[in-house]
Amino acid sequence: MSQTIFPQPLHTGDRIAILSPASIIKPDFVTGAMDALASQGWKPYTCSHTLGKSGSYSGSIADRTADLESALLDPATRAILCSRGGYGVVHLLERLSLLPLTDDPKWIIGFSDISALHALFSTKGIASIHASMTKHLASTGGKDVDSSMLFDILKGKKPQYRFPAHNLNRKGKVHGRILGGNLAVLAGLINTPFDILLGGNILFIEDIAEPIYKVERILYQLRLSGVLQSLKGLIVGHFTEYHPDNNYPDMETMIRDMVEPYGYPVAFNAPIGHVDHNIPLIENSDIILDVASGTTTLSF
Repeated sequence: MSQTIFPQPLHTGDRIAILSPASIIKPDFVTGAMDALASQGWKPYTCSHTLGKSGSYSGSIADRTADLESALLDPATRAILCSRGGYGVVHLLERLSLLPLTDDPKWIIGFSDISALHALFSTKGIASIHASMTKHLASTGGKDVDSSMLFDILKGKKPQYRFPAHNLNRKGKVHGRILGGNLAVLAGLINTPFDILLGGNILFIEDIAEPIYKVERILYQLRLSGVLQSLKGLIVGHFTEYHPDNNYPDMETMIRDMVEPYGYPVAFNAPIGHVDHNIPLIENSDIILDVASGTTTLSF
């Protein structure tokens, strides 16, 4: 396990780029997020195509790549907040992978389709932040517990989280590197240079609007490739906007059955995903996962 590169903590006056590497964003969300970031003493700014429109995307592939390149190579920019997910980050990975990302790494913030950017940074050995984006910051004013923890991480602090146990949990305590995100997005990167669904790590997963059988299909792919059985631990976030089927009443029961043969700890109902309470996680960081009788603890 190579040592992870952590971007430098942010200080008063540091610039934060807000850009849209995938879908179109509502301007009010960006404005609200800028206010929340400015309240911390930072200087948020938008890129040329943050509020753009090209079909369902904020800009062409070249436009969106140029925005990211500009922010990643700007020495005064210390973090990049993705405005939203959607679909489209995969278009940018090949070009971005050629940049000298480790020379002056910046914090990448986002989730959902932004999982593809986290995968790129993880394969380069750089930490990034799986967290909510502009809509959340705008709606809360940055005053909720998740936004506060995001700001603390950007300032150099490491979080610890506790959340209630779930009846399907499998108890245990392990130390390892945490990687993961939106399962469908990451599955699309299997067997590419950006594949982070690998054994030996603590994996966290979440998704939206994916039927149970499609998530099961991905987990079978991981089982048949030897990944699922060689994890150190599994953290199951929220799977939203799906329906029970004739085989399983819910996603959690299917996942329980998929990992039943293995001995590592499994934590269900983690506050991660397309939900209001979406805890910020430092991707590619070492953690201690402790799944106990009454509480699950994640310590970075």
